[in-house]
Amino acid sequence: MITYEKRKIKRENAGTLKNYADSDAIAANDGETYDCGHESENGIIGKLKARIEAGAHGISDEELKSLIASEIRNEASLRDTMTLRQLGELAKDLYSDMRGFGILDPLISDPGITEIMINGPDKIFIERDGRITDTGKSFESEKKLEDIIQRIVGKAGREVNRARPIVDTRLPDGSRVNVVLPPVALGGAVMTVRRFPSEPMTMKKLIELGSLTEEAANALELLVKARYNIFISGGTGSGKTTFLGALSGFIDGDERIITVEDSAELMLCGIKNLVSLETRNANSTGQGEVTIGDLIRTSLRMRPERIIVGEVRGGEALDMLQAMNTGHDGSVSTGHANSPSDMLRRLETMVLQRNAGPGSDAIRAQIASAVDIVVHLSRMRDKSRKTVEISEVLEYDPHRGEIELNPLFVFEEDPDSTKNELKGRLKRSKNRLKGTQKLVLAGFDPEILNGEVQKSCSE
Repeated sequence: MITYEKRKIKRENAGTLKNYADSDAIAANDGETYDCGHESENGIIGKLKARIEAGAHGISDEELKSLIASEIRNEASLRDTMTLRQLGELAKDLYSDMRGFGILDPLISDPGITEIMINGPDKIFIERDGRITDTGKSFESEKKLEDIIQRIVGKAGREVNRARPIVDTRLPDGSRVNVVLPPVALGGAVMTVRRFPSEPMTMKKLIELGSLTEEAANALELLVKARYNIFISGGTGSGKTTFLGALSGFIDGDERIITVEDSAELMLCGIKNLVSLETRNANSTGQGEVTIGDLIRTSLRMRPERIIVGEVRGGEALDMLQAMNTGHDGSVSTGHANSPSDMLRRLETMVLQRNAGPGSDAIRAQIASAVDIVVHLSRMRDKSRKTVEISEVLEYDPHRGEIELNPLFVFEEDPDSTKNELKGRLKRSKNRLKGTQKLVLAGFDPEILNGEVQKSCSE
């Protein structure tokens, strides 16, 4: 139930509440003040909400807003005890409680919040500027929290219940949502919302934020346009999906692109021939599951020029590698790893999860043949996100049992860095790019990356 603290209220000429947005633009008039009883007011609001809910079935969102405004206008006791602005806030709260996401709505609409963490009905935390704080907010009950979860999951066409208590889904704005219900979550339902920028991230913005240098961005533009296969690695919260979206800005707009994701999050602009595919969980009877691997395999029959996979976590890595090795150059994906070399080892482990049969030597040789470049991102101690390494993947050395890497750019920390302020720069190494064949086929000078990259290749 929506509650209001006991307080002194101004009596005013309420005017006309056309809809719940009007009151924000109307200045309150001065008037007589008097006490408003807490229990009395909340009882009135509870009855008001019950009447609205009774008439809300089967009507549109706009019709519900009009119904709420009409019921508030007709409630004389509220008009006498609340200002017009407070009536407007009440209308917003009622609508949010019935059709929105309740107390989460102001958090979801705040562009400065990057993560919302709900640990049961009484603990809601947010991340802002890389730092986690307790909001002090709470849900009315465990049931109210689970009702909001079902509303979020249902809007994306997903299903979660006590029999299948884990689901990955998304909000209408593309924010990533993970839900874990009891009995798996011991302290009550847990939901984590990863927010993304309202506007697509560009490489120019990443340069301004200090994530990488202009020289490194220009080098990546060349590699994308020359159709090098690129893996983006990093830890949780290092910005892999955001970086992938920015990197895709270098793709020519007339190419046919297929994106494959667990939950559709990528924001790709300027690409006309774009197909977005999203996985599907099995239903309560165990039927209807569509995996990342299924989507990668079917995307090969859709005449893609590039395949972009949001993240590989398991056996679908084999499907991705085979796509990269069968004429779909320029494909891009991401994965969790602590370094470029760890990313390659994790790919090997993922392929082995498929029990595909080939030995480690064959798998490593296939990885070395498929992946051309690894871009590694990291979340630094000062909470900033940096590109810390861009490495070329060379061939597999069976004698050493390792895939050779050729670092092209490496982040170097400045000596005057502090614990709370990290200073440094992504610098070009002295290593030469060895795999230049794709640059030649794309019409670029094969030596263009073997010196300082001063200008964008599009200039």
